[in-house]
Amino acid sequence: MNGKAAGPTEAISDSAARAARDLRVVFSRLRRRIREVAKSEELTPPQVSALTLIAKHGAATASALAVAEGVRPQSMATTLAALDRHGLIRRTPDPHDGRRQLVTLTDTGRQRVEGDRQAREEWLARALQDRFTEEERRTVLEGLALLERLTGP
Repeated sequence: MNGKAAGPTEAISDSAARAARDLRVVFSRLRRRIREVAKSEELTPPQVSALTLIAKHGAATASALAVAEGVRPQSMATTLAALDRHGLIRRTPDPHDGRRQLVTLTDTGRQRVEGDRQAREEWLARALQDRFTEEERRTVLEGLALLERLTGP
């Protein structure tokens, strides 16, 4: 096969269906394990997710964060209140609309996100080092290069 997507009338092969199923399961397990590595007792998963979102995209309103996370504004307000109590976020007036507030990370919040990211990357690198041979790591890299096609146009 030439690597192109199958047309709508072409049947999906058994190997493609199995690869899709197995890939989804493995990625779900890996994502869950990576999240556990830097898991902190004092923050809930929605709080960690909101903190990460703010770190990634910068200043945002509570309503924009709620939309991005797919939650009700009231749920996001509760999440942000907890992050505020932990000193991880700050709220400042929106310079374009004084009725709204922008949420940003405090220095403590930035350090928290960076520390969590670093812990996850170190765990993954160590696991790859300890559980795979050099040849297997090269195979993983080759597989990742192939999987990159799934994220492209």
